[in-house]
Amino acid sequence: MNTADLGLPVDVPSTALFTDQYELTMLQAALKAGTAERRSVFEVFTRRLPEGRRYGVVAGTGRVLDAVENFRFDPAVLGFLRERSIVNAETLDWLAGYRFSGDVWGYQEGEVYFPGSPVMRVEGTFAECVLLETVILSILNHDSAIAAAASRMSSAAGERPLIEMGARRTHELAAVAASRAAYIGGFTSTSDLAAGFRYGIPTVGTSAHAFTLLHDRERDAFQAQVDSLGRNTTLLVDTYDVAEAVRTAVEIAGPELGAVRIDSGDLLLVAHRVRRQLDELGARDTRIIVTSDLDEYAIASLAAAPVDAYGVGTQLVTGSGHPTCSMVYKLVARAESADPTAPLVPVAKRSSGGKTSVGGRKWAARRLDGHGVAEAEVIGTGPVPEELRDRELLHRLVKDGRVLSREPLDAVLARHVAARSNLPLSATQLSRGEAVLPTEYV
Repeated sequence: MNTADLGLPVDVPSTALFTDQYELTMLQAALKAGTAERRSVFEVFTRRLPEGRRYGVVAGTGRVLDAVENFRFDPAVLGFLRERSIVNAETLDWLAGYRFSGDVWGYQEGEVYFPGSPVMRVEGTFAECVLLETVILSILNHDSAIAAAASRMSSAAGERPLIEMGARRTHELAAVAASRAAYIGGFTSTSDLAAGFRYGIPTVGTSAHAFTLLHDRERDAFQAQVDSLGRNTTLLVDTYDVAEAVRTAVEIAGPELGAVRIDSGDLLLVAHRVRRQLDELGARDTRIIVTSDLDEYAIASLAAAPVDAYGVGTQLVTGSGHPTCSMVYKLVARAESADPTAPLVPVAKRSSGGKTSVGGRKWAARRLDGHGVAEAEVIGTGPVPEELRDRELLHRLVKDGRVLSREPLDAVLARHVAARSNLPLSATQLSRGEAVLPTEYV
């Protein structure tokens, strides 16, 4: 079953309360003022990338589409708002019939982005668009942070597969979203069964130290696992003495042993020792999987080690030090009246402290150099230059409130791999630096 195409809702009656209270109080005031129905344009962007990052990764778009479809004020939700006197009766009546009927444009999921990139544009009346701010930012900030960390890790890992195993290090629902985002960033499997069920991500897992400690002898634990799961299983060899465990593992499973996992110690040194021992025992095809608080830097340091796969948990689901992308949702244009034909007027926040924004409904395109490598993120509010028309980055995702299409995750992953490979080589350097592409406003 490919659940990626089903548009499954989150496990709540609706997503309408995944919002901040001031979204509803703004709505109430706008309804009273007669400005709620003014045509408006909101854009999602970040003013800067996390420190040291060269590019960002758009992730969570598919989940945003699900959230918008399930943004409904059902009787239970309306009863909560009424009991708390959060909004007045007139606003409750308006919310009871809420259905987003506008348009959403965005960078396609898996695409890369840079400071100022309008990664998502939401168009409709002020009333219907302003309510979506919190849930959209919640999803995009979380998922894009995880995907960016995953992308750096997969770049460092090269052709070696990566296993996402961070479910126990974050909220149970965040863990499912993190698995999805990690897959977009280049991870090949997850330990989280909910992610496998909901999104079709391959799942893996065999045993932990507790299984070894359950038995009187390590040999008994290995024998029980091989008897149950077959010789191709992965045996955890660092509970006691690694060398003795490897010897026992091969004695029990033979040279057909699938893999051994190392979860502690000097991974570089231990991996070399284990590889040599496996080869001497005739288990030349047995793979070595390493775990133990890995991040992109640790993965890169193991590039010359005889490692076949990596398992990553805590650092992945926390964005490897950057758990958010600092994306914002800003009104950039609005009509001067509720007349649907009224022209849009650019608006922007002007303040000190680096929080200014650029007004106007924007387009974005990526300019390439003579070798076909990206050289700039170009953003404008007027006509798109002819030479950039086939490089536009915003695509219509929702039209008149209807989601136009959903993509399987494999297609999103393929898009990310292509987008990353189209960047300058310095994009994948782990050393600190500025965004690999400049942002140009025209």
